[in-house]
Amino acid sequence: MKMNKLFFILTVGLSSTYLSANDDIVGKWRNIDDKTGFSKAVIEITKDANDTYFGKIIEVTPRPGYTPKAYCDKCKGADQGKPIIGLQIIKHMKRSTQNPLEFSQGTILDPLTGSHYKSTMRLNTTGTRLAIRGFVGIEALGRSQTWLRQN
Repeated sequence: MKMNKLFFILTVGLSSTYLSANDDIVGKWRNIDDKTGFSKAVIEITKDANDTYFGKIIEVTPRPGYTPKAYCDKCKGADQGKPIIGLQIIKHMKRSTQNPLEFSQGTILDPLTGSHYKSTMRLNTTGTRLAIRGFVGIEALGRSQTWLRQN
C-alpha cells in the first residue's frame, strides 16, 4: 500500500511540474487552416503585466493558389488598412481560473474577412498544440483551428 501511495505522489508531482513548464501560450505559433489544411501565418503570442494575452501576425505563409495581401483592407475601425505583418489578431485573452490550459474572454480577428469573433483557446498537455475556437454568440456556432508551437 505504501508503494502505491508513493507512486501516486511522485506521478502527480512530476505531472504538475511538467505542466507548469509547458502550460503558457506565450511564444510563436503556426496556424493551420481548418478548411484547407495549409498554414496561413505565424502568430506571436505575448502576455502583458495584467496576465492578458495578445497575438500578432509576424509571418505570412504563401499557399498554393493564393497570394497573401499586404494590408487588412477588409478590417474595420482602427485595424482598417493596417499591414498584415504586425496586425494584432488576438486581444484580451485570459487564462481560466478553473483550468490553466484554457483561455477565454478575448477576441480573434480574421484578417481575410475583417471580422472579429469571441474566442476560446485550449492548450494540449504537452504545450505543443493550441486549439482555437472563434464564434459569434455561442461557442457551438463557430469555427476551429489548430496552431502548432514553433521553436
